[in-house]
Amino acid sequence: STLLSTITTTASECASYEFTTLTCIPGVIEYKGANIQLLDLPGIIEGASQGKGRGRQVIAVARTADVVLMMLDATKGDVQRLLLEKELESVGIRLNKPKPNIYFKVKKGGGISFNSTCTLTKVDEKLVQMILHEYKLFNAEVLFREDATAEDLIDVIDGNRVYMPCLYVYNKIDQISIEEVDRIARLPNSVVVSCNMKLNLDYLLEVLWEYLALIRVYTKKPGEPPDFGDGLILRKGVTVEHVCHAIHRSIAQQLKYALVWGTSTKYSPQRVGVHHVMQDEDVIRVVKK
Repeated sequence: STLLSTITTTASECASYEFTTLTCIPGVIEYKGANIQLLDLPGIIEGASQGKGRGRQVIAVARTADVVLMMLDATKGDVQRLLLEKELESVGIRLNKPKPNIYFKVKKGGGISFNSTCTLTKVDEKLVQMILHEYKLFNAEVLFREDATAEDLIDVIDGNRVYMPCLYVYNKIDQISIEEVDRIARLPNSVVVSCNMKLNLDYLLEVLWEYLALIRVYTKKPGEPPDFGDGLILRKGVTVEHVCHAIHRSIAQQLKYALVWGTSTKYSPQRVGVHHVMQDEDVIRVVKK
């Protein structure tokens, strides 16, 4: 709540005791021309995934987010972090993990066909059959493309898991020693801040932008300078086709070619087709048929 009140214009009630926030409070961060919505959720207690303290409703909001920002108290060590990870894990949210590379398909008949493209050290064919039989699946095709665990296979069969990036934000660094701050800051996916003294908040926004994997694309009319005031905010890896859809859904069909200036081209401007991948701060001019 303190973070929300500090970096956005929304005021969320915060006090020196825990669990001040009782409902979900939205705020908007304006950063690099994009509006990023930050949702301040009530604190999660142990047993939240079973429904304690209205924990299920809280975690349901987290499932639809793009990035989880976990606010932790730097003075309390890793106790909170492990507890929160356990609660999110038990409702099917996997933090900072890629999706398991396992192909799985239920078939009408033919029994279980099991294959792998690499050496498996954690599971074997017998274990896979046992897991499938537990799920009452007797005809299926399974192909392991990586050395995955039995838990990964269960995740794939369930099919309702959410894989999302998570950023651990350690607050109250003004209350611990500099050696401890240095140790925490070097942990993977971690950022240290102090909301009270406004330390390191600009770096937090920078890292958050990277984790969201957003890019800005600017448009240009013929014979006029680019419109840098109002850019399109899109996902990393989008093509010209996606940009056309973002402007208007009918443009993609009428596209003859596009002119692009920026880091994604070999020279500026470059004539490109619909499959050209855009990068951050590119300028595009769409030419219709």
